[in-house]
Amino acid sequence: MEAMATPTEQRAVTLSDVGLDTQNKATIGRVLATGKIEQAKEDSDGRMSATIRIQPDQLVFEPSVLVLPHGGQVELELINDDKNTHCALLPSNGDSQFIWLVNHSRGTATLSLDGPGYYWFSSPTGNDEGRGLTGAIVVMGDTPPEARLDRPTQPRP
Repeated sequence: MEAMATPTEQRAVTLSDVGLDTQNKATIGRVLATGKIEQAKEDSDGRMSATIRIQPDQLVFEPSVLVLPHGGQVELELINDDKNTHCALLPSNGDSQFIWLVNHSRGTATLSLDGPGYYWFSSPTGNDEGRGLTGAIVVMGDTPPEARLDRPTQPRP
């Protein structure tokens, strides 16, 4: 009996079949949510860290979705393994952060993301965003009571 492929494996094969798993093929390269999903590492003091790479000739952040278990400080190490220059425009409370990543370089950014939600990041140089070099940071948790709308309690899943 042959083992069935997982949805992720099936998606990877499908992307490869239509030429979307490398840049400059049929269309925009790889799109958000076709890369890996990973959770940030958490230290005993509650600070989080993660490494995000730009893979060679793929125009995708790996992971493309980074999950934080709660709001707070996260230190990101960004590595550009590609032969082209890219950058990262990252969300952070108060002001976005910009990291320039020439080919085969690395940089670090410390972000403060105190509320739950989805935070988008990308490489706005050239047409990197249009070709798929975007990602998301998902901060888990509930909205604090002082930030909630004054409305009736909503059903929870």
